[in-house]
Amino acid sequence: MKLSQTETLIAPDKLRDYLLSPSHPEGRTKAAYLARLGYSQENWARLEEDLRQQHLSHEAIPSRLSAYGRKYEILAPVTGPSGLTAWIRSIWIVRTQEDRARLVTLVPEDRP
Repeated sequence: MKLSQTETLIAPDKLRDYLLSPSHPEGRTKAAYLARLGYSQENWARLEEDLRQQHLSHEAIPSRLSAYGRKYEILAPVTGPSGLTAWIRSIWIVRTQEDRARLVTLVPEDRP
């Protein structure tokens, strides 16, 4: 299935203050990976746009069901502002009693 490019929720602080933060204890390695693609805290909106245009156009594979809802994964390449392309696994959740997917996290993937 494909998640909606316009109906999915991507919290700005999830991108800016976690995934793109070079000082976040858990997000800093992801921030370094994304920095090579040309993303930074200052251009977090570009990452959101690229996820919507490039990543959400791919199939979302249902993952585990948790107490909070059903998770989905998308494994696909993203081409960043630097012109480089890299693989990213994005994790989404459709919470119980909701019908819109929310971004949970991104995981860098090493692919040729």
